[in-house]
Amino acid sequence: MSDLIAHLEGLTNAGSVEELWNIHTNKMREYGFDRVMYGYTRYRTSNSLGDPQDWVLLSNQTPEYMQVFFDEGLYYNAPMIRWALANDGACAWRWMVEVDNLTDEEKRVIAFNQKMGVTAGYTISFRSISERTKAATALTARPGLDQAAVDKTWEEHGDAIVVMNNVMHLKLLTLPYTGDRHLTKRQREVLQWVGDGKTTQDTAILLGLTPATVEKHLRLAREALDVETTAQAVLKAAFYNQMFVIDGDTDT
Repeated sequence: MSDLIAHLEGLTNAGSVEELWNIHTNKMREYGFDRVMYGYTRYRTSNSLGDPQDWVLLSNQTPEYMQVFFDEGLYYNAPMIRWALANDGACAWRWMVEVDNLTDEEKRVIAFNQKMGVTAGYTISFRSISERTKAATALTARPGLDQAAVDKTWEEHGDAIVVMNNVMHLKLLTLPYTGDRHLTKRQREVLQWVGDGKTTQDTAILLGLTPATVEKHLRLAREALDVETTAQAVLKAAFYNQMFVIDGDTDT
């Protein structure tokens, strides 16, 4: 129990996404899961997970795996993702190869996973806070471990593993994440003042800039976040904890 508490303390005190991910993946490796993939979207619809550039996607899978699974869209027909979207909790991967109603596309995913050594593990689907959000983690067992061995580990440590993954997920939601939507320090500053209700003229005075320069940074922020309005930019930046960030950026 003291080891679990120490690990949870490490997760909650992590100061960056990178630090959090390293702590988490190292711990999962101790239980035999040498590959971990975490995904989170706030823009889910009835037929889409939203723009991939807006996902929080963390993985220590190989680049070869990620290229096919995500860049080539294989994830869209992955049975484990289908399950995660419809359920909360943890699920062993045994069910994926025992059901008889897999589509040809789903069978292709299974075949690819087998080719890449992704054959045994568990999926954890986190409880969503709204219909548009969803997060899940795939824990892949190291080569040489079959599902029976993984299930045995899960019987002994499954509850603790679920708790650790939930804490990692909740901590991640509090940390700045840029992904493909990077804002410069100046872009964040102008969004922060606009988010506080300041006008362009007010923001210009506060930052010692011209109104035209403020408008330029707002436009660039909208482009970086792929939104049409400044209000949308403020909201999306807040979603990814890029507002009111203390860092050492010097770009303008």
